[in-house]
Amino acid sequence: MLNLFYKEPEGDRWLPCDRYPRRVMRRLVHGPKQPGGMERYFLNLKDGLDRLSVPNSVNSMRCARADRKAPVCIVGKSIVLSERTWKNPILFGPAVASHPIDDMAAFAELPIRKILVSCDWLKAMYRPHLDIPVEVWPSGIDTYTWHPHPAPAKDVDVLVYDKIRWDREQMRPALLQPILSRLNASGLRVEVIRYGYYREAEFRQLLAQSSAMIFLVEHETQGFAYLQTLSCDVPIFAWDRGGPWQDPSYYPHKVTFEPVTSVPYWDDRCGMKFKDACEFAARWDDFWEHVKAGCFAPRNYVLENLTLEKCAGGYVEIARELGADVEM
Repeated sequence: MLNLFYKEPEGDRWLPCDRYPRRVMRRLVHGPKQPGGMERYFLNLKDGLDRLSVPNSVNSMRCARADRKAPVCIVGKSIVLSERTWKNPILFGPAVASHPIDDMAAFAELPIRKILVSCDWLKAMYRPHLDIPVEVWPSGIDTYTWHPHPAPAKDVDVLVYDKIRWDREQMRPALLQPILSRLNASGLRVEVIRYGYYREAEFRQLLAQSSAMIFLVEHETQGFAYLQTLSCDVPIFAWDRGGPWQDPSYYPHKVTFEPVTSVPYWDDRCGMKFKDACEFAARWDDFWEHVKAGCFAPRNYVLENLTLEKCAGGYVEIARELGADVEM
């Protein structure tokens, strides 16, 4: 039995308890809630465990109290840590804080025995600040939902995924607009989708229509959208500038760390990468020729490394090892 705990952070904004009417209004205006990246870790893990027939409970303190030596698996952010009194050893993550300085008190005071993070560069950023072991565990990708569509449906040559978060006023003319100008000048059929402004069903439909995707984001710790794209067998030309972690909430006044990457799970089957607009221009024709020739096999990469079952199995092994250490 794995004892899973997850809660989506949600607070009041203007008045006490106004989170509840705001939740109803959001549903009326925008429809059913769409899972965010943090919730996706929990949902995909739960799905993978169920597919493996691994017994699990969700938010059950009764199950946790039944065996105080059994780890509790807190997938969500630190709000879950602060709402209960924890006696069991804790396996925490991967939906942890952006940087360990945000949760130092919890790490010191609670029985957290291992922290999970979703990629190697995040582990390298976390480890110097903690005495607690840090291990990489990526979420599985739902390859059943995100699957290829037949070639005749491809009436979009290139889908541009815009997740540029910082310095947008500078990055639009420096990166996005030159890319779009090059694509349009080539006579390609182009669609643009922006992070935070679409629903998953719309994204799946666009991927079914698209031959390739350009992925624009400063960094990713896992990157569900680009991995869902690969699972649909759509190759990617990824902006991967590397360099320091430039989250303006931390950099450079609180944290300086490098290097980061936009595609932490990747090999040559997935597509190609570029660092800036100049390298995009220099490498685009080569990438597009590889796409037309069918040289990439991105879904094979996901099926080998990141299925729901494979990643859930890895999580089970981490939890078992932690439980065995407690017993000893």
